[in-house]
Amino acid sequence: MKTDRTEKSEAPKRVGRRTREATLHGIPIAPGVAIGAVYDTSEPPAEAPRRTIAPGAAEEERGRLAAAVALSRKQVTKLKNRLSILPEEAQEELEPLLDAYGLMLRDSRLLRGARRRIAEELLAAETAVQDEAEAIAATILAARDDDKAGLRRRAGEVREIARRLTRNLTATPFRSLKDVPQGAILVAEELTPADAALLDPTRIAGVATDEGGADGHTAIMLRALGIPSVLGCHGLSEAARRGDEAVLDGGLGTVVLRPGAEALETGRAALAAYAKEKARLAKLRRLPSITLDGEEVELQANLEIPAELPLIAQAGAQGIGLLRTEFLFMNREDLPDEDAQFEAYSQIVGPLAGDGVTIRVLDWGGEKDIQALADGVETYHSGPNPALGLRGVRMLLKRPELLEAQFAAILRVATQGPVRVLLPMVTVPEEVAQAREIYERVARRLRRKGTPLPERLPPLGVMIETPGAALAADAIALEADFFAIGTNDLAMYTLAVDRAETEVAHLYDPLHPAVLRLVQFATEAALRLRMPVSVCGEMAGNPRLVPLLLGLGLRTLSMNASAIPRVKQMVRSLKIDDCARFARRVMEQSDPKRIQELVMEFGEAAA
Repeated sequence: MKTDRTEKSEAPKRVGRRTREATLHGIPIAPGVAIGAVYDTSEPPAEAPRRTIAPGAAEEERGRLAAAVALSRKQVTKLKNRLSILPEEAQEELEPLLDAYGLMLRDSRLLRGARRRIAEELLAAETAVQDEAEAIAATILAARDDDKAGLRRRAGEVREIARRLTRNLTATPFRSLKDVPQGAILVAEELTPADAALLDPTRIAGVATDEGGADGHTAIMLRALGIPSVLGCHGLSEAARRGDEAVLDGGLGTVVLRPGAEALETGRAALAAYAKEKARLAKLRRLPSITLDGEEVELQANLEIPAELPLIAQAGAQGIGLLRTEFLFMNREDLPDEDAQFEAYSQIVGPLAGDGVTIRVLDWGGEKDIQALADGVETYHSGPNPALGLRGVRMLLKRPELLEAQFAAILRVATQGPVRVLLPMVTVPEEVAQAREIYERVARRLRRKGTPLPERLPPLGVMIETPGAALAADAIALEADFFAIGTNDLAMYTLAVDRAETEVAHLYDPLHPAVLRLVQFATEAALRLRMPVSVCGEMAGNPRLVPLLLGLGLRTLSMNASAIPRVKQMVRSLKIDDCARFARRVMEQSDPKRIQELVMEFGEAAA
């Protein structure tokens, strides 16, 4: 719910106009520099106090809800019709999100729950919608999943639809962006993805908000639109006045209001430098990822939700090195069957035009609260240490029907392009052997039915993400077709540190010598058998760590799509012999701080 402060900001802020320069800091979202006049905008708050109804009024409230749903569907359809005037990357980003909105405006858990609350708790429609949306969002956010960004996005989708329904139930108008002048910097307390879809990147120079984060749909949309943006800039809407000149730096995450001569000169220089850098990085997209001495390095992208596909294409990724399939199971009450999964994978594999896709089968266990599984699968007690419980391949081998459906969908989509299958949380070779037996049995069943399959089954690989798997890598390699080293979980389990826990987060260090030795051991085990091996954790997307990874023998890196251009830039500045010597020097160290120093020194010299 918006505060009174937001409501008052609807009028141009002229009274008590400030003249002193002020610099505010937020979260860098979309790189670029914008210099222009502030245009402040806010959305009238949807006043919806909690309200109950009389016992005989439930049917009337259900009718009100149905009318709001119908109107919301029309609005979403209107947004979809506008897609054609947006840049191609933005179209491809927004369409899956609007499709998700459309599904939630049908017979979804949100609407079923709201109707139930109206009937059983005698709540007004808007109260029922808000309560059900918050309950679903809380369930999603409570999941102990490494993919925190994905959880926040899914919770945000539910809340966004609830806000839309509430506005329509209370007849509260939506934000209007029709009058934003050419070259303005748009300032607001918060922007929704639907708001972002209404932005014209040829008119708006930049966007800055008080609220928001780097991993939400709004942030993804702004990056796809290519509008320099800063979110989470607290106090901005209070400090800015309509018409104020501002310098926004989406790379640094700063907004300078009422800049003086020096700040303006700095901003103009940064604008020119960014334009030059952007042109140079854009040229890298079509250049090979190859070292100075001719060694090819494959740069792939991690994919959490299909909405990120445009960013992957834009970055010039050589396929998808890690497709997390949990998005198929989140925010739904029924389990996706083989056909539903096949359709979802087809939308990813088909458009990649022959680039490889590594599909990780479902990684879920007691610590992850996926409603479809909680309702459709026997619930296992998570215990005091859920991250150490029944998750990943352990759970799938206990419930083989889940694994069979996913294997079948992946095998069917393999006729559309090259795919690989990745098993999560493997710790012993027997788990790979058991999974392979199921995999081959599913393939035989599909062939008997006459289902088209590739002549050679897609490779079946293993995620190396525990110390046990890394130390047993030589034995596991005899059962697997490839390795993907997940450095995020590997560091967490090795150091007994959860990055989400504030008290110990400072101890999380992927450059800890113990973590590096496990990466080295797993890599060498794969290379001895001439087996493909990659890194798909955050280490892969850090340009400064690329020399070390290459020196350890890795030649395939999978990362967030936005990191690919700078990683490629680093690759093209290196020689493998230099990297190998550097890696040997690092692996001789036992002090994490000294390793950090060496990495920084080598990275700066290479850059």
